[in-house]
Amino acid sequence: MHWKKARITPLDLILIALILAGIGYVGVRLTRELNYHWKWEIIPQYLVRYDPASGSWKANLLLDGLFTTLRLSFWATLLAVVGGGVMGVLRTTKRLLGRMIGRGYVELIRNLPPLVLVFIFYFFVSDQIMPLLGVEGFVRSASETTQNILSFCFAPPNLVPAFLSGVITVAAFQGAYITEIIRAGIQSIERGQWEAGSALGLSWLQTMRYVILPQALRRTLPPLANEFINTIKYSAIVSVISIQELTFQGLQIMAATYVTIEIWLTITVLYLVLCLSLSLAVHRLEQRLARHQH
Repeated sequence: MHWKKARITPLDLILIALILAGIGYVGVRLTRELNYHWKWEIIPQYLVRYDPASGSWKANLLLDGLFTTLRLSFWATLLAVVGGGVMGVLRTTKRLLGRMIGRGYVELIRNLPPLVLVFIFYFFVSDQIMPLLGVEGFVRSASETTQNILSFCFAPPNLVPAFLSGVITVAAFQGAYITEIIRAGIQSIERGQWEAGSALGLSWLQTMRYVILPQALRRTLPPLANEFINTIKYSAIVSVISIQELTFQGLQIMAATYVTIEIWLTITVLYLVLCLSLSLAVHRLEQRLARHQH
């Protein structure tokens, strides 16, 4: 397939001019008519700070929150893909029990508000499962090196239980949608592919692994990429259980400085850069897969 080179038309220029005019109008109203005084000079100090002890610049609250969002989104996405993949396969199996388990999971998660899930998982996982597994005791008794590794990969030692609760919550919520994407991808594969696997003497599991899933994953990559981006955006909801991700840090700064619009705009830009970068990376991956396919 040959793609036409993008060309800017007069209509595009008019739309860009209207958008810029709208942004300028909002800025004028905030500055003059609403008597809003911009305080952009405070933003850099909450992005990075100078540490006299080490003599170097380090990430401050907003960048720390961004890194926590990245870690949370990474582990939640990984867990959601694994759980959603298993449930998606169960939804297409011939066994009634497997289909019931997969559908029950999807219907339960999709019909509950994410905020309710956050509190359910937080109080259940943090109060019941974490002590049972001894997570908090392990973290407290771990060596300094281990605690540094946990801080880098997850969160500071005192916040690990809450962080894991947030990861499980976001993963469970996103996993339900990934389940349906995987199910649809599997069911979109032609019946002849199953018959070809059987003709080669492959079992159902081998056919699924070597024949069906590779084709299904290629077809489901665009909607899966959309869910990966949604995982980053939905991670903001765990700020209600004091996980120090980007939105939570922004709220803390606003409470301390009473600066609202500048903080929210900065957070918006950080989320936009993060999600747009992922979207462009997935688009490149789609193009590469398309070239290999042809």
